Parts: sequence; structure tokens; C-alpha cells
Amino acid sequence: MSGLFITFEGGEGAGKTTQIRLLKEALEARGKEVLLTREPGGSEGGEMIRPLLVSGHATWDALTEVLLFSAARRDHLIHKIWPALEQGKIILCDRFSDSTMAYQGYGRGDDKQLQKKLTQLYEMIAGNFEPDLTFVLDIDPNIGLKRSCNRSGNTERRFEDMDIAFHQNLRQAFLKIAKEKPERYYVVSAEQSVENIHQEIMKVVDQYVR
Repeated sequence: MSGLFITFEGGEGAGKTTQIRLLKEALEARGKEVLLTREPGGSEGGEMIRPLLVSGHATWDALTEVLLFSAARRDHLIHKIWPALEQGKIILCDRFSDSTMAYQGYGRGDDKQLQKKLTQLYEMIAGNFEPDLTFVLDIDPNIGLKRSCNRSGNTERRFEDMDIAFHQNLRQAFLKIAKEKPERYYVVSAEQSVENIHQEIMKVVDQYVR
């Protein structure tokens, strides 16, 4: 595929949406064709599944969540991500499979059996496909949750409402995942100013986009 697939990961309130928007604007200013998308969602089928996962207080167990995320991801890949990459577009995605591993595989505890199932299920729906570059926006959960709770009109609070231990596990999970594949991941402190974070991201992206 001739395009470029960049994903943004991190805990709640890390500022992913802001940084994705700034990166999109910077790349489009260079004449690049950019597609901004998200998970869960991104495609018509994925957006139908999204409310089941991020809104309300449904008591899904981790495996049920994984199956819902995987169904949404498969539809997203088939109908949006893979066609856009074939067209040579740069895709910026707000969360992808690393979030599933972090939230469901580690968030409720270090479940090795579930992590293995997550890997197998991902390979079933995506093969050996993975992002070209992943930014992990790292933030103290106490700061991130405060930011997230202060956002006006935020109705997708299912994960924000989980206890602080869950979010601490989540932060460590993203850092662990990033450490295991340093060739793809770049960890950025999300406790800097918005502009400093953007400049740090641009320095990395400049190595991929001319």
C-alpha cells in the first residue's frame, strides 16, 4: 500500500484529538491528502457499534468488549483504512488496536490469556497489517481525567468513569506496549504545552513525510 497509517494512543484527556487536528492541518498545508478517522468507529458499521462501547454503563466483560471492538475494526479496515492507503492517503487514526490491548488486556489486570486471545483475534481480522507509526501521548491519569471531565458536552464517559486503578494500569500498559516495539512507537509527554507537543510530533513525522 502506498499510503501512510499513523495512529495516536494514550489515556483519557491526553489531547489526542487536538494533536491529530494540528497534524492534519500541517500536512494539508504541504499539499498532502489526509484522512482523519477514529476507533471505535470510522466507518458506517463501526459508528453503529461505537455507542455500545463508549456510552452508558453496559456491564460487558473484557472479552465481549474485544469482540465488539474487533467487529468495528474489521469494518473500518475494509471500508475505510485499506482503500485510503491504496489511494496513497495519509491516515491519522484516533486509537487503534493498541488501545484494545491496553484497555481490555491490561486495564482490569495483567491477563496473559486474554492478551494472547487479543493477538490471535487481531491477526484473524487484519493479518500482519499494523500502523507505520504510533504516537503514545503519556499523561498522569489524575491530570488526564481532570481534563476529560472538564470537557463540555462529553457524553462518552464509560471508560472515564472507571476507577483510578484502571487508568493507572492503562498508562503502564501503553508504556509497556511502546517499549516492546520501539521501531514503531514514539512516546510524547502530554503534560507539555499543546504547541511543544505538536512540534515534537512534527519532528518525527518529518522522517516519514517529505
